[in-house]
Amino acid sequence: MIPFLDLKGINAQYRQELSTAVSRVIDSGWYILGDELEQFEQEFAQYCQTAFCVGVANGLDALILILRAYKEMGVMEEGDEVIVPANTYIASILAISENKLKPILVEPDPETYNLNPAQIEQHITKRTKAILTVHLYGQVTCMDDIKAIAVQYNLKVIEDCAQAHGALYKGGKVGSIGDAAGFSFYPGKILGALGDAGAVTTSDAELATTIRAISNYGSHEKYKNLYKGVNSRLDEMQAALLRVKLSYLDKEIEYRRQVASYYLQRIANPLIKLPKVTAVEAHVWHLFVIRCHERNKLQDYLKSHGVQTVIHYPVPPHKQSAYEELNNFSYPVTEKIHEQVLSLPIGPCINLDDVGKVSDLVNDFFS
Repeated sequence: MIPFLDLKGINAQYRQELSTAVSRVIDSGWYILGDELEQFEQEFAQYCQTAFCVGVANGLDALILILRAYKEMGVMEEGDEVIVPANTYIASILAISENKLKPILVEPDPETYNLNPAQIEQHITKRTKAILTVHLYGQVTCMDDIKAIAVQYNLKVIEDCAQAHGALYKGGKVGSIGDAAGFSFYPGKILGALGDAGAVTTSDAELATTIRAISNYGSHEKYKNLYKGVNSRLDEMQAALLRVKLSYLDKEIEYRRQVASYYLQRIANPLIKLPKVTAVEAHVWHLFVIRCHERNKLQDYLKSHGVQTVIHYPVPPHKQSAYEELNNFSYPVTEKIHEQVLSLPIGPCINLDDVGKVSDLVNDFFS
């Protein structure tokens, strides 16, 4: 079996360092809001080229807390609108509706699958307050165009970086390009913890301070509460483990690029649509996503030959029962993407021989 992602193998590479980090936390006797978190926040902020990083419980909370903080700061209020890609994972949209804001779904670019700047302006109203863009599959959105629209209409730009740790856009790291960014460190992400974890990056001091307070029961000072907050904190253990893995992130990204390059060179089936790369440094290949009009048959065929694949994602958000109010809306580009996409195995542990085998199977599928 060629696994989609070998998490055990990924973490086995750093087992000794991870074990040392675990022992360090256990021996410290301090498990929440301690030195490990403080060090990770500083290191990840520096990596992302931002002034601040706030560790939180998970990636969804990161996005929720950004929007919640903007509400507390008076930038947004209930009923305001946030533009978001129609083809994103549902978490991006959940963060909006959780804050009693209105998600405005916009079709993606059919080539890159990222938010299409040409489709944004027609959806802007007097209630629009932000653009939440998603660097889907690990490739950076066209941020110059989005930022230009944001400046013109006085909108905040929020990056969903859950799949794009380490990607570069014209010299700037994701997480630093917009006003704020949410990261997920779910185990399967490019930078993955050994449990749930997340972070917000920003260079806005007021926003960072507000998020830090809201995520800690609304407390800016012990036993004093400015906000009706929540408990969403990145714990010491995950912070320590992430510090180990952060030091290897760029090396792993480079290997992912090698794997992706090999796929792009080897797959020659004319019935397969390969990913479009806007710039080498702008894609970190969290996922290698192809499209095929016989997607389900292709997946079954690969499975029968010992290749594990995943569909990201089979049902678009506007067709989910949770968003019944959107079920009758039509997003043809999004719907076509969700009907055809298939993610092939990729990661820092897959060997190139296996990449070649998968490529050959894809090439042979229709023969």
